[in-house]
Amino acid sequence: MLTRSPGSGRRAARTLRRAGLALLLAVLAGCAASRRAPPPSTEMEDYGFRNAVRTLCADAFDGRRPGTDGEEKTVGWLVARLKALGLKPGNGESYLQAVPLTELTPDRSVTLRVGAAGGVRELAYDRDVVLWSGLPVADAALEGSPLVFVGYGIVAPEYGWDDYAGVDMRGKTAIVLMSDPGVATRDPRLFRGDSLTYYGLWQYKIAEAVRHGAAGVLLVHDVASTGFDWEVVRNAWEGPRDLSRGPDRDRERAPVEGWLRAEAARGVFSQAGLDFDRLSASAARRGFHATPLGSSASVRLHNALREFSSSNVIAWLPGARRQHEYVVYGTHWDGLGRAEPSLGGMIRPGAVDDAAGVAGWLQLAQSISRTRPPPDRSIVFVAFTAAESGALGSRYYVAHPPFPLRDTAAALMLERPRIGGPTRDVAIYGYGNSELDETVRAVALIQGRDTRGEPDPEHGWFLRGDDFSFARSGVPVVYATGGLDDSARGPAWGRERLDQYYARVWRRPADAYSEDWDVRGTLEDLRLYAEVGLELARSRRFPHWNPQSDYRSSRGPWSRGQD
Repeated sequence: MLTRSPGSGRRAARTLRRAGLALLLAVLAGCAASRRAPPPSTEMEDYGFRNAVRTLCADAFDGRRPGTDGEEKTVGWLVARLKALGLKPGNGESYLQAVPLTELTPDRSVTLRVGAAGGVRELAYDRDVVLWSGLPVADAALEGSPLVFVGYGIVAPEYGWDDYAGVDMRGKTAIVLMSDPGVATRDPRLFRGDSLTYYGLWQYKIAEAVRHGAAGVLLVHDVASTGFDWEVVRNAWEGPRDLSRGPDRDRERAPVEGWLRAEAARGVFSQAGLDFDRLSASAARRGFHATPLGSSASVRLHNALREFSSSNVIAWLPGARRQHEYVVYGTHWDGLGRAEPSLGGMIRPGAVDDAAGVAGWLQLAQSISRTRPPPDRSIVFVAFTAAESGALGSRYYVAHPPFPLRDTAAALMLERPRIGGPTRDVAIYGYGNSELDETVRAVALIQGRDTRGEPDPEHGWFLRGDDFSFARSGVPVVYATGGLDDSARGPAWGRERLDQYYARVWRRPADAYSEDWDVRGTLEDLRLYAEVGLELARSRRFPHWNPQSDYRSSRGPWSRGQD
């Protein structure tokens, strides 16, 4: 017969109690997990994500250009999806916010003539220049406008920099380098070193030249300073252009604007007896002075104009406790539409940029709409129009917000999500600006991943998209994707793959959906975004800008008469 001592009985009782406690904790954890409503299974997510990309890239959507039948189909489809999820209309009783735009289609049969003492040099459209009017006018011209090389075209008092010092630009045409001196030299003592500042953007350079009286602006294009090749210039700038309508437009756009190919710029400088490369190098050093070329530019532009109203698509999920505080998930639904006949007339489906962003946005809307109990703060879902034309839809949203920006805790942007397998890292664009970095880091660590800054800070992707519209309005914003360190192949493979995308696919007909896509890592990134958004919606704190951020007071170089 087996007997037990009193001590063994007590030990058994303790063991049972511990087992019971462990079981209770497991049950509670399961209940907590169910309350947080994890996303559907990976298989379902995979199907829903792929189906949305496949639909948005279909020929019937014609590349999703604003103001076309493609917009009507896209917007209608998105509204139907949001209604099916039970989300409420985000602009009063409507899911749509009207964004007034003017479409300008330039006549491409023009030649820019540069006159100098040695004769006249003709710069051909497509080969040497791509030109347009920054103002909604049927005709614009330069008649013997003196050319002035203004270096990087920057006036930045906080960096002790003024490229326009001592030069009168009234009626003249500025030739401007892209990027900024810090990026050009990789000197950490200039601007922000190898991280591009707002001063490096083409929008800033045009606005600054206009503030100094310039009649024309020619932006010197090269791959190193822009991050894209001449084919992208032709694809994105040759066809119809959407211009925002507003009282400040005349103060930031020139009658004649354009890209000047670097090889053509060298010829123009050589014609004037100047060394383009030497002057460009001097422009990156303190003490540079604008240099008149002694030559002049002449061109006549003819434009077809059409005013129309495009739409931001907005829906929201009211918060359970703090309904009048908001977390925004943003993406953009628009694409480049069809290429010009001279470029083949093919549809540019914009699969990665940004049908995949919209598909991920819909997956997040589906997952979060099923969260029980609902998040404490309200969640707003916005798909912007005209992002490809200079983030015009998001700029309009922050200027006319249906949900007050002062009550918006943060915004999360989906733009060109990484398509591929899992990664060991998460890339945060605009890294170091706000406390949102730490929120992303905490969730990434749970996934077993590290966080780091964007792969190419010299190209300033954070400054080029809808995220910047929120940042410069004072709303902390995060734009994150899977990084370069592919779990199976490593960072070198990830680097090569990203470079190939920008060199061969981005803003081209080749940006198309394929059933061969591996989206395991994409879905992991979406789960990260869901958790980050829910964490922000549960928190009582508003994230803060870091002390060194340019956006901490929502005022910066972009606020000097541009908006």
